[in-house]
Amino acid sequence: MRTPRRPLRIATAAGVLIAAGALAGTAAGQPHPRLVAVRAAEHPGFDRVVFQFSGGLPERRQVRYVPQLIQDASGFRLPIAGRAILQVTLSFVDAHDAAGNPTAPLRAVYPFKNVIAIRNAGDFEAVVTYGIGLAQRRPVRTRVLASPSRFVVDIPTDFRTVRRRVYFQNLPRYVAGTLPDVTPVVRRVPASAPAAGVLDRLFAGPTLAERRAGLRLVTSKATGFRNLSVSGGVARVRLTGDCDSGGSTFTIANLIDPTLVAFPNIDAVKILSPSGQTGNPTGPGDSIPDCLNP
Repeated sequence: MRTPRRPLRIATAAGVLIAAGALAGTAAGQPHPRLVAVRAAEHPGFDRVVFQFSGGLPERRQVRYVPQLIQDASGFRLPIAGRAILQVTLSFVDAHDAAGNPTAPLRAVYPFKNVIAIRNAGDFEAVVTYGIGLAQRRPVRTRVLASPSRFVVDIPTDFRTVRRRVYFQNLPRYVAGTLPDVTPVVRRVPASAPAAGVLDRLFAGPTLAERRAGLRLVTSKATGFRNLSVSGGVARVRLTGDCDSGGSTFTIANLIDPTLVAFPNIDAVKILSPSGQTGNPTGPGDSIPDCLNP
């Protein structure tokens, strides 16, 4: 019979391994606890992500920063927006019911200061994994709460932000052929790197409330961006993942362009394909790769 372990606390420092916990969630032979909710909220000085369970707490809990989010079992890389990825691994727990239906959100987008998005990366052999996309890497604190059973991750927001506009497709206006067919939302992004911040928020997509209002992210199969630079009034950004317009005249370029041109120091945007190609790499004005042409 497994001997219950005492709670383990690890102080937060620079933060490669942020926190680990071990508590006996269920006795031997008992069903695993079940993850029934994942939610986030803003508090003064920190953003909080809460994992809520029925049937007790998972026996092991680990929180650490990772260079990329990897899907359990398949080993595939899962894109998640942000400058840092915090991975939460919960062991001896399930996130589905007896029929295999998920019992907790698979992904969500937030307009908070540090927490950008959460994404499920696995619910396999009693191990549940989530990634949390962040605006900035910070040492975090964790704790457990009872009634109901919860595992709490607090992420500091001790950095200066500025408010910037991020553009999404307005689906009802696009379908009706009414211009403008894009709508801006306001996001708080790090003042130290606002252009990268708005693109992180763009690739995260609209929040649930914004989706209900008809806003959409059109990715054109891109999963993110890299090599963002601004020089002489021209922004250059390289897509990651894939690139395919699908024959549409509305692509990710229709969202990147107004989002970046909203900056007073950016007059034109050159978007490069994942392989580094664009139609007009050195000349004046905007440019898109051939893969974004209809």
